Amino acid sequence: MNLLLFEAREIAADGTARVPRSDPRARHLLDVLRRGTGEEFDAGIVNQRRGKGVLTTVAVDAVTLAFTWTTEPLPLLPLRALVGLPRPQTARKLLQETTALGVAGLDFFAADKGEPSYAQSPLWGEGEWRRHLLAGAAQAFDTRIPEITHAPSLSAALMAASVLAAPTRVALDVYEAELPLGAVPLTLPAVLAFGPERGWSAAERDRLRAAGFTLAHLGARVLRIETAVVAATAVVKSRLALQ
Repeated sequence: MNLLLFEAREIAADGTARVPRSDPRARHLLDVLRRGTGEEFDAGIVNQRRGKGVLTTVAVDAVTLAFTWTTEPLPLLPLRALVGLPRPQTARKLLQETTALGVAGLDFFAADKGEPSYAQSPLWGEGEWRRHLLAGAAQAFDTRIPEITHAPSLSAALMAASVLAAPTRVALDVYEAELPLGAVPLTLPAVLAFGPERGWSAAERDRLRAAGFTLAHLGARVLRIETAVVAATAVVKSRLALQ
């Protein structure tokens, strides 16, 4: 953890927090960072400011922390990733990596060639997904996390306001792409669409084209979804000089 993140509700009115010793953040603070009483560490409030924390007391069952918030969070990128719902282990990687990269949203949809059972994973039903967002934000030394949405189909996802408002709409497709991503004209905000692990169906390609998406590729190699999302986001960030 490059940054210890806390929910706003965990911080008392006097700017302190009491964290159980069993909490991963307390263990990281004591066992990995090896902080002692009176020593500082980097901390932040989710989607709010970051600053410094001080370890004030260490008890058998909990640690007490005091905070000073000084720095506003980095802005999220005006970029969303629209992704056919992948297997849970892939989704976990996507949640962390897209958060670390700073995308504004990660929008999952049930794809024609997707596996319906993935939506029933404990990843989504028990709140685990949010922990992966926080891990990505902590890695990036920032507090901002993206919006996560789910749609029952690609057609429904394409009707979202965030898609309709984006002047740049690109679907990554190694098989029927019209040009490389690096050659697509870019205007922000933008939406990048990625099919599921089995790829786009013919009907989905038709829907994407009808919705104003350009089919683009990242080269001739067939990539895993998590690799394609990271690579495509990096291309867009580099071309537009985004932080």
